[in-house]
Amino acid sequence: MKLSHSLLLTLPLASSWAVGADLSVKFELPRLNVAEYHKPYVAIWIERADQSVASNLAVLYDLKLKNREGEKWLKDLRTWWRKAGREATMPIDGVSGATRPPGTHTMKFDAAKNGLDKLPAGDYTLVVEASRESGGREVVKLPFNWAGKGKVAASAAGKDELGAVSLQIQ
Repeated sequence: MKLSHSLLLTLPLASSWAVGADLSVKFELPRLNVAEYHKPYVAIWIERADQSVASNLAVLYDLKLKNREGEKWLKDLRTWWRKAGREATMPIDGVSGATRPPGTHTMKFDAAKNGLDKLPAGDYTLVVEASRESGGREVVKLPFNWAGKGKVAASAAGKDELGAVSLQIQ
């Protein structure tokens, strides 16, 4: 099971997320050739340089299971669970969502709704974690520097549970 891939990014970001800056994350969930395929749970968040959580962007899991049974499997997103999930009350408004099927997915995040407009200048990491029942777990990290004006584009790729992952800030 592969745990982490990362790509260092030191391109400048817009100095204020609230001034029309859009953050979008594009990620691929590969179709795996296995006997029993389950859609993976996925967590997307931003970490500060000290690896604390600056913002939870998305937690995708099975919302439709009876008696909120899907929540009990969130701990399989081990990295997210240890950093933010244990203390979270699910579902999180504007963050929680349904699992996604294999394919490429793009999620856009509003700076003001996610607290991104309040992030001070510094080093951050976009983290995408996927975990699948009867499967593996994988974490892809995209470090970036919050410095000043401009646009940001970065990408990396997982090897098993995640395919291509990209971050774009405009």
